[in-house]
Amino acid sequence: MELNHLKEFVVLAKIENYMEAAENLFISQSTLSKHIKSLETELGINLFDRTTRQVKLNEAGRVFLKYAQQMIEIQYQFNTALLNLKEAEEQSLTIGSIPIMAPYGITDMLLGFKKANPKINLSIIEGETEQLKQKLRSGECDLAFIRHLPGGAETTEDVADFLMTSFTADYLVAVLPLEHPLANQALIDLSDLKTEEFLFLPPNSMMHSISIQACHQAGFTPAIAYTGERAENIIDLVSKGMGISLLMSKPISYINTQNQVKLVPVLPHIETEIVIYSKKGALLSKAASHFLEFIQQ
Repeated sequence: MELNHLKEFVVLAKIENYMEAAENLFISQSTLSKHIKSLETELGINLFDRTTRQVKLNEAGRVFLKYAQQMIEIQYQFNTALLNLKEAEEQSLTIGSIPIMAPYGITDMLLGFKKANPKINLSIIEGETEQLKQKLRSGECDLAFIRHLPGGAETTEDVADFLMTSFTADYLVAVLPLEHPLANQALIDLSDLKTEEFLFLPPNSMMHSISIQACHQAGFTPAIAYTGERAENIIDLVSKGMGISLLMSKPISYINTQNQVKLVPVLPHIETEIVIYSKKGALLSKAASHFLEFIQQ
């Protein structure tokens, strides 16, 4: 029984949609369907009730899900035991990450892995998206947490150069002063903000490009009153009425602990993913492979 097929089964069981699950796994829908069918054939029973739009676990699937999760966990546990068996066999692992780690649970994940694997020497490198990709290409790091824009201009190149493991997702919000007329809306059409002055992260950042692209999709070119390196400064300036901003929900919610500003989802809906990249064609070390197993727990 292929453990990768079990992992794919668990993802499909959670998402209940072949297309979305395949996108999450960075494989084709036909490949996912083939792997699930192979698993069902091996077990001699269907695990899902299928409709034209959705798949749903049936009774057999619900029973099997518990054991599939246990088998994946056991694989991780015995790999952990083997990797930490002898002190003389210490290994090194270098992981790159975008600077915004804590709001996405990256720091907790790294700490958890280090505690579970004390014999692995773990090093962390921060960098912007393109810097991290270059470090992966040159072998300076083994894996990297990178913000990925599905369908973005870089997607074709990324698929050619890298393997990707989904970690978490986020979406774009308007960051508004508390007294803004649209601050209490549940959803804002971005075109309704076309006369505003915008405060953005710097032009070399992926978030700057995403924000500009979102405004263009909404039919206007934003008037930029400020660009700066730190989101904390942008929030402070927005709260004091200097302008508005477009940022990702999770990091801004993490910073906005005193509710200085309002965060409102926008249309067009822009979603990004935090993805773990590894260089395609490079042989992953045991430590790097084990980290990916840890993530999938």
